Amino acid sequence: MRSLPFSEACERNKDPILVVLREVFADRSKVLEIGSGTGQHAVHFAAGLSHLAWQPTELPDNLLAVQVRRDEARLANLLAPLALDVNQLQWPDIDADAAFTANTLHIVSWLEVISIFERVGRLLPSGGVLVAYGPFRYDDSHTSESNAQFDLMLRGRDPSSGIRDFEALNEVASEHKLIWSGDWAMPANNRTLVWRKARVESI
Repeated sequence: MRSLPFSEACERNKDPILVVLREVFADRSKVLEIGSGTGQHAVHFAAGLSHLAWQPTELPDNLLAVQVRRDEARLANLLAPLALDVNQLQWPDIDADAAFTANTLHIVSWLEVISIFERVGRLLPSGGVLVAYGPFRYDDSHTSESNAQFDLMLRGRDPSSGIRDFEALNEVASEHKLIWSGDWAMPANNRTLVWRKARVESI
């Protein structure tokens, strides 16, 4: 039997991320995960956040690992993974009040980053939460030499990828009514960033 893809990074960061998610998703009911990768995060977070439904998504060709891990986990709140390419014109019709993405914003192109914020801003209801995990730059500077080297590797492999500036991300988020509300330091020079959809005041 073919072994499933496995991410050592997911195993190292899943518990620190879960600490943050328990706080920011405490009042959420359904989370859309954009780019579920191997499915390790989906299983761990669904198990640790039993009060909400976790909706994994991945590119069509990468869904198998997520599906197998979901089947093995047998968690009632871990939903069947959906195919999602952030470039597609029509995203799946998902009713979620939170979104999560890990280690994606530095892999996809800047246009795809914009698409993610645009679609999430449109999808989330007033007060909805977006969480993004990964390495980020601040004030046009890397937070560590290892991140600087990682950025060079990413851009050498694909010039459209690379570690993103927090300020640029926050500007795009603001354009789609997502207001920055938190920034947590994570192991290995990573961060967990949180935005909330602007609440619409009733008249």
